[in-house]
Amino acid sequence: MLNKKVSDLLNEQINKELYSGYLYLDMNNYFDKRGLNGFANWYMIQAQEERDHAMLIYKYMQNNDCPIKLEAIAKPDKKFKSDMEVLQAGLEHEEYVTASIHTIYDAAYKVKDFRTMQFLDWFVKEQGEEETNARDMITKMELFGSDPKSLYMLNQELAARTYNAPSLVLD
Repeated sequence: MLNKKVSDLLNEQINKELYSGYLYLDMNNYFDKRGLNGFANWYMIQAQEERDHAMLIYKYMQNNDCPIKLEAIAKPDKKFKSDMEVLQAGLEHEEYVTASIHTIYDAAYKVKDFRTMQFLDWFVKEQGEEETNARDMITKMELFGSDPKSLYMLNQELAARTYNAPSLVLD
C-alpha cells in the first residue's frame, strides 16, 4: 500500500487527467466549428492521451492496492474567442499538469517511495513533450496563422497526427 498522501495525490491526478480530456474535447469542438479539422484532430488525440494517462494512474493504484475514489469531473468553463487563445490555454493547462505531477513526485520522494517515483518518471518526460508541443503550436500559429494559405497548410500538418497509445506496462 502506498503512503496516504501519495495515494491521495495520485487519486486527484486521475481526476485532473480526465478533466484534461474534457478540456481537449472542448478545444476539439471549437476547431471543428471553425472548420479546422486538422486542429480538431490534434485536440481529439490530446483528449485520448489524457484519458489513457488517467487509466495508467488508475491501474497503478489498483496494482498497489490503493483505494480509488472517483470524483465528479468539472466541465470546461472557458469560452474561446480566437484560435490563439485556445493554443495558449492548452499550454497553460499542460504547465498546470506538469506542476501537479511534480507535486506527486516530491511527495513520493519525501517518503522514499521509489516505485512511485519510477512510475512517475514516464509522466515527467511526457509532460516535457506536451509542453514543447504546445509551445510549438503557438509558435507556428504566430508565424503562419494570419495568412489563410499558411493556416491551411498548418491545419493539414495537424490532420496527419495519429494516436500512439502509451506502451507503459503496469503488471
